Amino acid sequence: MKPPIPEITDELEIGEQVYQVTMVEIVHGIIKKYGSNPTRLMDILIDIQSEFRYIPPLVLAEISKELNISNIDIEQTISFYHFFSTTPTGKYTVYLNNSAVAYMMGREEVAQTFEREVGCKFGEVSADGMIGLFSTSCIGMSDQEPAALINGKLFTRLTPFRVKEIVRDLKALKHIDEIIVEGLGDGANALPEVHSMVQNNIRKKGPILADGYKAGEALKKIVKMKPDDVIAEVKASNIRGRGGAGFPTGMKWEICRNSPGDEKYIFCNADEGEPGTFKDRVILTEYPKMLMEGMALAGYAVGAKEGILYVRHEYGYLQKHLEKVIEGGRKKNYLGKNICGREDFDFDIRIQFGAGSYVCGEESALIESAEGKRGEPRDRPPFPVESGYLGKPTIVNNVETLCSIVKVIVHGAQWYRSMGTKESSGTKVVSISGDCKYPGVYEIEWGFSVNDVLEMIGASDVQAVQVGGPSGTLIAPNEFNRTLSYTDLSTGGSIIIFGKHRDLLKDVVLNFTNFFIDESCGSCSTCRNIPIHLRTKLEKILNARGVDKDIQEMLEWAKILKASRCGLGQTAANPIVSSIKNFRPLYDQKIQHGKDFDSSFDMLKAVQESCDAVSRVPHVH
Repeated sequence: MKPPIPEITDELEIGEQVYQVTMVEIVHGIIKKYGSNPTRLMDILIDIQSEFRYIPPLVLAEISKELNISNIDIEQTISFYHFFSTTPTGKYTVYLNNSAVAYMMGREEVAQTFEREVGCKFGEVSADGMIGLFSTSCIGMSDQEPAALINGKLFTRLTPFRVKEIVRDLKALKHIDEIIVEGLGDGANALPEVHSMVQNNIRKKGPILADGYKAGEALKKIVKMKPDDVIAEVKASNIRGRGGAGFPTGMKWEICRNSPGDEKYIFCNADEGEPGTFKDRVILTEYPKMLMEGMALAGYAVGAKEGILYVRHEYGYLQKHLEKVIEGGRKKNYLGKNICGREDFDFDIRIQFGAGSYVCGEESALIESAEGKRGEPRDRPPFPVESGYLGKPTIVNNVETLCSIVKVIVHGAQWYRSMGTKESSGTKVVSISGDCKYPGVYEIEWGFSVNDVLEMIGASDVQAVQVGGPSGTLIAPNEFNRTLSYTDLSTGGSIIIFGKHRDLLKDVVLNFTNFFIDESCGSCSTCRNIPIHLRTKLEKILNARGVDKDIQEMLEWAKILKASRCGLGQTAANPIVSSIKNFRPLYDQKIQHGKDFDSSFDMLKAVQESCDAVSRVPHVH
């Protein structure tokens, strides 16, 4: 007797079972690739997300079993990062930058075209599951906006017409590389392992970015020195961290070297998430050998044998390029065992990618992320130099800092201190974008004035300059004579120019405030709540319903944020506070004068949302 012909539903069930078995096998292979190590959870989740375009909930149990960690630990890591999703994000996933600069350069028209051509709104996937549209924070392309990530590939300087072509090609199921018709970018961007349209836009080179760098020269010099002598040279140079905090680098290395324990780590923080910053992207592209050499120098100085290069998710297109450089370093004996012939000098590097979180730029949050957890900042003390990665003494240095130290070792501390100012020695690589003729990367000496910068980049009719990204300061023309230095205007690298035609409060301050709300890890009640209340007040003022008391309350509430655990929370009110200080007339023009409160308050509108949530009819008399 022949078996019965299965119903269509049975065939679907059989197909689904086969798919699930195949999915589990793929997941097991990914886990095995990372040695079933629970601290590599980030890598495992990134690979799964890339493979399936989402992280299927059914694989969580397999990950939990194989790594011996709870489902809730996996779920809380997934939920923390922007680029992880437990629902399908489309065969082609589009992430369009929503930074202030992106809007300045035409983001709104580009977004509308995407929605019209794809047939769905941002935050949704097309009905056929083919294309997903999502907004994301700054992706490190402020010098070539509007920009988007599509399946990890960068598309820059988008226009509505170009979007139509891209969506047409996506619907035709073309490979993502085939869709790039603009031509490849300059320098290493054109290498086969990068294959990117991104431009470096290096406008001004200084001694750190200068041509003529010889890989290994600094390593060959330090192997003839004692580690303490290397640290002494770094301390004598007076170099400070280039990531924004400005902590003396030599002192950090000394503390770590003197911390007890034989196992120590070097982290390079390449998670530049501050809107308007992209100089690390250029260094990773064009100077990766110098960066790796700087990490090895740090390893020798503090006694570390392993380095971890933590790179933001948005720069994933550079992975093959960076891995090739690391492998080349091993072949030349600049990494690995017995570096440059010194028997006690072993040091190697691996790459750790993030998954989209601004707060991971904070060193302890970065370490938490590298351990496979939510990127929440740790309570301090202890500091990472005493108890960092896996509880071991850990150095976390910025990309630019490590490159600068290579030049310090080659040319000497005195050479480095001859540049800049007494308190701020050396040079600073800055990322400049916004309303100017020549956006890009510039290496300048500390002590440069804002006026010097504006003249250099071809900016005119300037209303304001944001120094240090949203967490920095928005200054007016009466302060353009101030200097970039640790004692005046300190910056991790971002400088954004705003012309007189911009609506500073709506286009800039509100955008920056939304950014801090989106990027808060939610750990501190201050950072979790105050920025939302500040935004509500700001929107009230923008809608011409504000009163003078609203401005004063924003300044008072901002003080509460100083109790936050990390720099994100502590600086989340900076866009509002600095704009009130330097552009108070813009607020005064919008508020209702002579009133203590807004008499146009609509109670019905205020309670409507809460009533809708519980299916109640509002009763307002």
